[in-house]
Amino acid sequence: MIEKLLPTPKHPEETIKRSVMKTVIYRVIIVILDFLCVYIFTGKAEIAVGFMLVSNIYTSAVYFFNERIWDRIKWGQISYKKASK
Repeated sequence: MIEKLLPTPKHPEETIKRSVMKTVIYRVIIVILDFLCVYIFTGKAEIAVGFMLVSNIYTSAVYFFNERIWDRIKWGQISYKKASK
């Protein structure tokens, strides 16, 4: 129902390059937030940096594979077919 109210962009399957770029940008934002939160709670930059590094290594990989898997799942996607001439 809500799809009728939204614009109808054509969403082709994502390339690996696009998924990598989305992952990198998302992780930069999360790195900053992780550092700030841990630093605010502990007051120690060393602990914040350590947490930030460890956390973001494994979560970046999980995010990337999650994006690639969901790109293959057709459930909930709207299919736009090209009009025949």
